[in-house]
Amino acid sequence: MINSPGDVRVVLHGSFQRHFDAILEAHAIFTKAGFTVLAPDATDIIGFTDGFAVLEGEEGIDPRQVELRYLLNLKNLGVNGFSYFVNPGGYVGPSTAYELGIAQLTGVSTYFTKAPSDHPAYIGQNAVWSPRQLADYILTYNSLPSSLPTTKDNYLIHRLLERLLVPGSIVAVGAIIEHESPLAEKELLFVKTHKWGGRYSMIGEKVHRGERLHDTLTRGIREETGLRAKVGSHLTTFDQIRDSGYFKSHINHIFADYTAIVPSKKVTLNEEAQDYIWLTARQALAELPIEPNARHTLNLYTRLKPSE
Repeated sequence: MINSPGDVRVVLHGSFQRHFDAILEAHAIFTKAGFTVLAPDATDIIGFTDGFAVLEGEEGIDPRQVELRYLLNLKNLGVNGFSYFVNPGGYVGPSTAYELGIAQLTGVSTYFTKAPSDHPAYIGQNAVWSPRQLADYILTYNSLPSSLPTTKDNYLIHRLLERLLVPGSIVAVGAIIEHESPLAEKELLFVKTHKWGGRYSMIGEKVHRGERLHDTLTRGIREETGLRAKVGSHLTTFDQIRDSGYFKSHINHIFADYTAIVPSKKVTLNEEAQDYIWLTARQALAELPIEPNARHTLNLYTRLKPSE
């Protein structure tokens, strides 16, 4: 569910040589609808290098670096974000096809002006929209159009794509972060992020290959808040909640949640979160819009007395 148009985040893709005017038109339509267009963030092509368009501010930068920086925007789309491929006549083109593969690899919702005619990519059953039609749908229904398959053949292809591109298991650690203080009822840290649809959650981090859970957690807390934490008790380990709104049947998304204690309340957020708040558990459960996985752990936290 989308709470406001500003929660919708968009990355536009397409051939800048062939379709830049159409990309700018889509940019204007989505912006007027109140959506946040993450990329492109420049509106003027100042030249071409080896066939790649150079936008204002990209002069002298290796095109490969420009492309990777562009694609990093996909990480910041969140559950209410999508990639829109501007491909009049169905033309995708080689560099945009690369971006499509990355978007599908990362599980981003993807929509198109036309069904691709120069690329054998599988696209969702309900993935072709003009920018205006797509904006109107989202504003009317407060959700992105579903692209799940409705025919047996497409379902089989859809499942094959999931097995091919998306990892089967993801392990993440999260923390109920307590401020170290003499108060009887400790204050806890919650962050608001686009990743969870503008709702509040705990600090969490995916585990790197070969990394220990405690090391992942202290690293994630440091990177996302600037705080140095001491990991406390294990609270719970569980699969992602089926009705969370983010559940994907082909992924085992395992959460291992702990308590963590920090000596300071001075938070410095990185780009992953937009706001934070310190509240007691009781206040947070009563007052905050908390995403379901974090609420699950917070409810356990209030019922359990962790033992060190």
